[in-house]
Amino acid sequence: MPAPTITLNDGNVMPQLGLGVWQSPPDITAEVVRTAIAAGYRSIDTAAIYRNEAAVGEGVRASGVAREELFVTTKLWNDEQGYDAALRGFEASLKRLGMDYVDLYLIHWPAPGQGRYLETWRALLRLREDGRARSVGVSNFMPEHLRRIVGETGEAPALNQVELHPRFQQTDLRAEHASLGVATESWSPLGQGTLLEDPAVRQVAEKHGKTAAQAIIRWHLDQGLIVIPKSVNETRIRANFEVFDFALDEDDLRAFAGLDSPTGRIGPDPVSFG
Repeated sequence: MPAPTITLNDGNVMPQLGLGVWQSPPDITAEVVRTAIAAGYRSIDTAAIYRNEAAVGEGVRASGVAREELFVTTKLWNDEQGYDAALRGFEASLKRLGMDYVDLYLIHWPAPGQGRYLETWRALLRLREDGRARSVGVSNFMPEHLRRIVGETGEAPALNQVELHPRFQQTDLRAEHASLGVATESWSPLGQGTLLEDPAVRQVAEKHGKTAAQAIIRWHLDQGLIVIPKSVNETRIRANFEVFDFALDEDDLRAFAGLDSPTGRIGPDPVSFG
């Protein structure tokens, strides 16, 4: 069964469930990507800083699935912020991927201390105009960063990819996204594994005859989030995609709501990082 899709604010359509390859070693990433595509995934999320773009491209070509049937995302790293530098960074990513275009290109972090994310955003808008990045968006942007780029350019990102999991649900940021028409994509959707033994999560999973990871992925889908769980294990890659035959009920959602914590962030703080 294919993943459900989300229509972005530019009219492009994106699978709601994809494969993330953060920390996927470059020497095995091609096979991981090929395995995921064989299991039904049609969306792959990488980044320049992951050092595995070339392997992602190799895995896509080895999959036997036509490029136009896949949705490939990559991201610009902090050391290539700025208008001209961002254009060069994109060209380098495209060359490593071995592709003529990407479906989605993101600014990886706002890096507000550099003061360049606005000009970087203008570069991404040019790439979208040129058609080499079909959609453009951001990652780890806070409301003040989003408001600035929209206020200065009149163009809202297609999505904002942020740390989001049941222990860090980002409800205020998601409300900001909704007001701007920006889709929300979750990175580290399983809380980097820290939620898999949580009693509340396990209880929901057992109720549905599913694994804890499957229950959490289903939570993301039921929230209308785009989700990109990462795994290099074939069994888990396949299991993470087997989440379309059940849905969470109100009791389950209340249990997940109770896990949210203002101190639940695992990754860096976007206000000070970069």
